[in-house]
Amino acid sequence: MSQFADTPNLQGPDNAESVDWIARWQRVARRIRVPLGFVTAALYVFELWRHAPRPAAIAWSLVLVLPGLWLRGYAAGYVKKNRELTQTGPYAHTRNPLYLGSILIAAGFAVALRSWIVAAALALMFLIIYIPVIASEERFLRATFPDFEAYCRRVPRLIPRITPGNPSLQTDRADTEVTSGRFSFALYMRHREYNAAIGALLLYLSLLLLRPALGLLVHVPR
Repeated sequence: MSQFADTPNLQGPDNAESVDWIARWQRVARRIRVPLGFVTAALYVFELWRHAPRPAAIAWSLVLVLPGLWLRGYAAGYVKKNRELTQTGPYAHTRNPLYLGSILIAAGFAVALRSWIVAAALALMFLIIYIPVIASEERFLRATFPDFEAYCRRVPRLIPRITPGNPSLQTDRADTEVTSGRFSFALYMRHREYNAAIGALLLYLSLLLLRPALGLLVHVPR
């Protein structure tokens, strides 16, 4: 989820080449993301079969998963798709807080599994899926919002800056609304970001219960 719902076709004489590689990459990503997801899920089950999760690893995973869930929820309460360029809250520190939150959550579960194989598969998924998505989103935002370029100069794409990169306060009402944005629980609910917390809870339950269930069907290593 990002600052827009659907990306229009922005191809023109000046950006045809860059949009073309984005479109091609997106087509490839759409074809392979489901098979790649199944492969990652299979690796997850295999790693659970191979060795039992350790309580210490699960506890350490929370250091990544909880901040990731918080960041996604915090960002969801600010973003107004297609209506304004959100530059406040977490968007004053990174242009893609939702994706950063997802990366933290995925990394946390790789830690819980103590699996470099799953970590590599998740990293590959993010590279294949998110790079063309982010590029496409930036193309849309650049064409839609005149101040997007200035926003890019202030705020990094993914790795957050420590201090907020807020725009200078302006006197006109529209700019004041952008710079004084507040978290909205209604937006959080509208974007159904609670699903991320539900998904994380189910994954933690699988860490605790899936291996014993596998043991009822097949032999599992001690």
